[in-house]
Amino acid sequence: MSTVYQLPAVGREVSLHTHLVVREDAHLLYGFFTLQERQMFRSLIKVSGVGPKMALTILSGMAVDEFVRTIRVNDIAGLTRMPGIGRKTAERLIVEMKDRLSEWGSELQVTFPDASVGAGAGDRAMSQEAETALISLGYKPQEAARMIAQVLKADGAISKSEDIIRQALRNTTTS
Repeated sequence: MSTVYQLPAVGREVSLHTHLVVREDAHLLYGFFTLQERQMFRSLIKVSGVGPKMALTILSGMAVDEFVRTIRVNDIAGLTRMPGIGRKTAERLIVEMKDRLSEWGSELQVTFPDASVGAGAGDRAMSQEAETALISLGYKPQEAARMIAQVLKADGAISKSEDIIRQALRNTTTS
């Protein structure tokens, strides 16, 4: 779904990075807006028990940089919020993807748009609380994360999750 949000207007030209899965009963073509998304998809489908459908669920539920952050900080709760991912699958993803992410090195130039990465545990908790609130209001996890990142990028001095939520909602009404 992250690719769908980035597509240009109907009739406009677009280039996608693709991955072809050849099975006995079908040929499945997956398209990604960025090379990073395709690389992450390919890494995810190598994890035991993760197929293309679950990999797409993960990439639709959070941006690549958010997923990398989730893996690096061992955020099992962040992974289990996505449909179809239980605690055991989340633990397996963290264990197996940590090794794969260390291999990526300079291949994946991930930037962390939100101020919670590298910040204290209180700042991370504040961002996660705001994200949970936005999701409960009906926003998709990826939309909520993007909204919070925009707020924190514009005003890094926010000290309460309520203020993040308020500003994120204001930004959507003015957009």
